[in-house]
Amino acid sequence: MANGPVLKLLVLGIVFHVIFIASVFDCYFTSPVVHGMKHHGSGHGEAKRLVLIVGDGLRADLLFTPNGFAFGESSPTVVAPHLRSIAEKRGAFGVSHTRVPTESRPGHVAIIGGMYEDVSAVTKGWKTNPVDFDSVFNQSSRTFSFGSPDILPMFAKGASPEKVLTWCYDEEAEDFTKDATTLDTWVLDQLRSLFQNASTDATLNSQLRGDKVIFFLHLLGLDTTGHAYRPFSEEYMRNIQVVDNIVDEVENIVSHFYGDQETSYVFTADHGMSRIGNHGDGDPDNTRTPLIAWGKGVRAPLPDSTPSSHDDYSEPWHLGHLLRRDVSQADLAPLMATLIGINWPSNSVGVLPDIDPTRAGYLAPLEGDEALARYALVNVKVLLEHYLVKHELKAAHAIFYKPFDPLEHKELGVPARMRKVATIERLIEEGKWYDARSYSMELSEACLQGLRYLETYDRLLIRAIVIVAYLGWAAYASISLLPPEKSMSAFRSGVIDVGTVAVLLGFWAAFWIQNSPWTFYVYVAFPCYFWREFCSRGIPALRRCVFESSLTYRNLFTQSILVISALQTMVVAYTHRSIWSVGFVVVGILWPLIAWPSSLLSQNRRLVGLWCGSCIVTGVFPLLAVDKEESLPSILAGGSVMLLIGALHLYHCSQNNVDKSVQISSVVQMGLVAAMMLVTSSSVNSLQAKAGLPRLNQVAAWLILASSSVYPFISKVRHPSPTSKIVSFFLAFAACFVVLSISVEGLFYSAYVCNLLLWIEIEALVRTPDTSNGNGSMADQQPSVSYRFRVDDIRIALFFLFYVQVAFFGTGNVASISSFYLEPVYRLVPIFNPFLMAALLIFKIVCPYVILSVVFATLNARLRLPPFSLFLVALTLTDGMTMAFFLNVTDTGSWLEIGQSISFFCITSLLLVWSAGICGAGEYLMGNMLVDQKSGKVD
Repeated sequence: MANGPVLKLLVLGIVFHVIFIASVFDCYFTSPVVHGMKHHGSGHGEAKRLVLIVGDGLRADLLFTPNGFAFGESSPTVVAPHLRSIAEKRGAFGVSHTRVPTESRPGHVAIIGGMYEDVSAVTKGWKTNPVDFDSVFNQSSRTFSFGSPDILPMFAKGASPEKVLTWCYDEEAEDFTKDATTLDTWVLDQLRSLFQNASTDATLNSQLRGDKVIFFLHLLGLDTTGHAYRPFSEEYMRNIQVVDNIVDEVENIVSHFYGDQETSYVFTADHGMSRIGNHGDGDPDNTRTPLIAWGKGVRAPLPDSTPSSHDDYSEPWHLGHLLRRDVSQADLAPLMATLIGINWPSNSVGVLPDIDPTRAGYLAPLEGDEALARYALVNVKVLLEHYLVKHELKAAHAIFYKPFDPLEHKELGVPARMRKVATIERLIEEGKWYDARSYSMELSEACLQGLRYLETYDRLLIRAIVIVAYLGWAAYASISLLPPEKSMSAFRSGVIDVGTVAVLLGFWAAFWIQNSPWTFYVYVAFPCYFWREFCSRGIPALRRCVFESSLTYRNLFTQSILVISALQTMVVAYTHRSIWSVGFVVVGILWPLIAWPSSLLSQNRRLVGLWCGSCIVTGVFPLLAVDKEESLPSILAGGSVMLLIGALHLYHCSQNNVDKSVQISSVVQMGLVAAMMLVTSSSVNSLQAKAGLPRLNQVAAWLILASSSVYPFISKVRHPSPTSKIVSFFLAFAACFVVLSISVEGLFYSAYVCNLLLWIEIEALVRTPDTSNGNGSMADQQPSVSYRFRVDDIRIALFFLFYVQVAFFGTGNVASISSFYLEPVYRLVPIFNPFLMAALLIFKIVCPYVILSVVFATLNARLRLPPFSLFLVALTLTDGMTMAFFLNVTDTGSWLEIGQSISFFCITSLLLVWSAGICGAGEYLMGNMLVDQKSGKVD
């Protein structure tokens, strides 16, 4: 097997999978932002000004539930008495339901822009606008905003000059180890200073007293506190109390300055927070946020409806006698625009809660039902304008375009959308407010369906291309497993080439006419190339392989069914983690008992016993609860086990008279692990005591982590065996599993590595009879020059994919992209830095894969196969899981389903892409060790 073709296959596979990760976003989550819409608004508002207060990361249940925090006498019955009194006596309340991703930027875009975020913003840390969009701030006469530098600037960017004024604290102030309530009190101080300055600044005074003014207070403290101490902590409770006091104080400041009752208030959150202090995914605790509105133009509390507006979630709030009015997060933008009479954001897809005549909304307009009917008409015009721009763009470019019939069906040459708007206007003129609102609601729903129709118009085509591409990759990769075939006739090759070029150019021409994204051109090129190669080289080789072997097409079909079943079992295991434990039972117990000869078991009882025990121990970890509390004893226990493994290796070296340099190297690595245990213990105690992270601890932890991680890569020590070098890599990353662990990760890491080392011995034992019995000879023991596929290699490849998945499941909860704990990161990065924090978490995930890479390379050599032979088998199987997750991605249903479907596809794609790098890294890192082993220099 030549290195050139293998390298080409690996590089092409990595490029293909990385590019096709983007396909899920082109297929399911395209940017909602278009430009060119006309603005619509009511022209007059109910209030002169609006105060928007966002408690970043505030859970609805913890705000409303009496006795929600159980800390004895120090816990108040009502944690936020001022906000609760508003909900009970002065305003309207409910739950604002967010969408995935539940991050600060997308949440604020939905609240203030009325649209759901373009997912490409994640590549910019949710801070910079990938596409400029309209917002209620931009439509106001002036917006005064106070808060985080991560949020405020994005609304000033793209807005009219001097329209959105911002006051931000320094990024260094977002320190997770300090009292985050200071961030919130800073916002209040700046607001107070603003009004005080107006007494001596005539221009500022005039701006403040104008109509259509918005004040935006972004209170980040709750999010920072929740990350650091989790939502059910006393610190989070205290922060809610601080926020409640700030809301009370803001009302007093505004009332004192203006001396009128012309202010509307909206209090909400951008997202919630899970029990472990994270957010980002579709966990219901992340998607349910509080909403309270009061002041001018907002209705008073209403008795609960029949049937009740409450459910099991809000029953503990003890507000069941009052109406709970839920909204979607994007509905807040039209609500705020209506309150102060500004134009609605042009990209808004929100629906005014009051458009539905059968349910009470949030407004109490002076003109009563007539005003509500006119507001409903504005809502329809905004959505129709949005739809119309997208409809015209699609109609101008799409081949054989099929319009959205409920809005475009023509009678006498007039589209249905125009006729329906005319009907609503006629009903308003006739004073039929209820009917006008009812008709507006129906039309708004049709507009949203039309927008979705246009946004998903190309979905079927993209799905087909992606599936054909993934199947093509499997077919293309399988060529490397088959014996090379003689070149085909020039005529047949020419027909295949002409057909491939014709298909490719046909798709490209269609994409050009439709003005499709450039990614579409790339997507279709891959399957064309893959299937062209398979038709030219794969099909003849497959026929020859079947003809020359004892395999039949029936056997191939049976083997395919078994492989697909195994892959789909791994797919199911993403939501049922216990399946991984069952897998260890199958691998460690059932496989030896059922598939091995009895003589093999009886002659190797000690090794088989170790293998079974190792599988059972490692299989325990997927069964452990996902939600873990920080446990210093567990962290230190993991460190101690890692030191024990190092000590056993050191003892083995001394007993076998291994070179002193190897022993000294092991002592140095063990010393670094012990030092990291001491530093981590000190840091954990300091952080738990709320004393902050000592600077010395932070510097020491970084130095130890960096030194330990790079040590085996720069060390000149020549190890006597592959196992010795693998243990060196194991100790190198042990420091990482001390400082970045929250509980038992270090114990898992130790069990996982021991299991991998035993896997090498087991596979070598199982393969030995095939090379020593029958016609075996010494020649059979020499390294193979070329690879010849064996059915048993499929099982080894499946084992490899199993270990790829288990490496991830053992260190985190794959069911959610937000389920990686942040507490350990604070031992290295106490100040908010999303990319550096994410990099550390990813590094922790990657470490077991380095061990897996060197183990798999060693196994490949131990079985005397050419480099990458076994991985090429795995490479052919990888996309069985990827396709399943791609087809399961959804952008409808519950927020949890949406978030998980995205997470699963991205994770499995990246894991399988990473597995390609694993084998390349393993061959490189083991270097001469494998050459020596193959040549027989090392036992």
